[in-house]
Amino acid sequence: MTTEQRTPSEGGTTVTVRNLFKVFGGNEEGAMARAVTGTTKEAIQEMHGSVLALSDVSFDVKAGELFVVMGLSGCGKSTLIRCINRLIEPSAGEVWLGEREITAMDETELREVRRGSIAMVFQHYGLLPHRSVVENVSWGLEVNGVEKRHRRERAEEALAAVGLKGVGDRMTDQLSGGMKQRVGLARALAQDAPVLLMDEPFSALDPVIRRELQDELVKLQAELQKTIIFITHDLDEAVRIGDRIAIMRDGVIVQLDEPSAVVLSPANDFVREFTRDVRLQSMVTAGSVMRAPTHTARTDQHMSEVLAALEEGDHLSAPVIDGDGCCAGTVDLLQLRHALEEGDGPVGSLPLAEDSAVAQDAVLDELVPLGLRSDRPIPVVDDAGRLVGEIPLDALAEAMAAGEDSESPERGAPAE
Repeated sequence: MTTEQRTPSEGGTTVTVRNLFKVFGGNEEGAMARAVTGTTKEAIQEMHGSVLALSDVSFDVKAGELFVVMGLSGCGKSTLIRCINRLIEPSAGEVWLGEREITAMDETELREVRRGSIAMVFQHYGLLPHRSVVENVSWGLEVNGVEKRHRRERAEEALAAVGLKGVGDRMTDQLSGGMKQRVGLARALAQDAPVLLMDEPFSALDPVIRRELQDELVKLQAELQKTIIFITHDLDEAVRIGDRIAIMRDGVIVQLDEPSAVVLSPANDFVREFTRDVRLQSMVTAGSVMRAPTHTARTDQHMSEVLAALEEGDHLSAPVIDGDGCCAGTVDLLQLRHALEEGDGPVGSLPLAEDSAVAQDAVLDELVPLGLRSDRPIPVVDDAGRLVGEIPLDALAEAMAAGEDSESPERGAPAE
């Protein structure tokens, strides 16, 4: 642990948290003196009657990232998100919004940031019952002095974005729980703040509505590219929506990684136990098991040249790419040898095998049937269809074996 002064990270980072501590109650000064030396939460409570809610928490959130903080009740995750916008004052440490230090702001600066740069969505909606839906959504704009007609327009746009077009004139008591949470999200979107803080926004909803709102959030994020810090205690939710996940325990981040890495490579027994019920078949992606292509051919490359390269490298086939790097199919040794009996020419003139190329986010459940039908590596492409890698059949078999191991009762059992 270190308390050295640090500057915010550069290169697309929107929110930076450095060495954040929070102590509640008791002898805060004495507790902090102990906390910075690494004294445990239990010892601090016993010695000073203080609760160490956050202990030396540091992380960066990238621009446009959906960053999930998760953990069991009492782990400090809700305290953490409230320290970011200073609804709770940190005991020590720094929070930065871009190049502006939130923890150094006076009340006027902080009020400005809350109104224009950081919006928050709460678990229990936080709606005003005496106001209509559209008035609730436009409330933040009203506080900011936006003219009535413009704030109505922006509120209606936000309601449409969350699937509530046409309900603006209803009162909030006429809405279901799922609709109320959509109103809360629309209110945050109407502010057009670049950063959204979401504190367990879907936890009070039934599973079906919760899943629908998770899907809605992912779609909105793909379109709007906000920077979102999302708090949850549900690992399935975190894995489903998060770009990265920070797992907390007793005020400390014990692992921070992409969802697949958290599940496939837990940092300790606590995380391993936490993730034991996640099906790896729905977690392992093509991008996580792909490798760089051993050899590629171009559509304009002569067949004789491609054949020589395959024979020299002892390869049976190669994916073929066009001038834009997009996967045009696959060519193999036998096809090239037969074609050359009729004369040389560009590989693109051949009837290339149209392999079922997969996207980088295709999961193991989708890859296995392809692997069973194929005798060559599976091409992996990006959203534009460009070849980014391939999955050799042996790598797919290893991933399948790991997935089968994950279903065994022993997975996740704490070490003796």
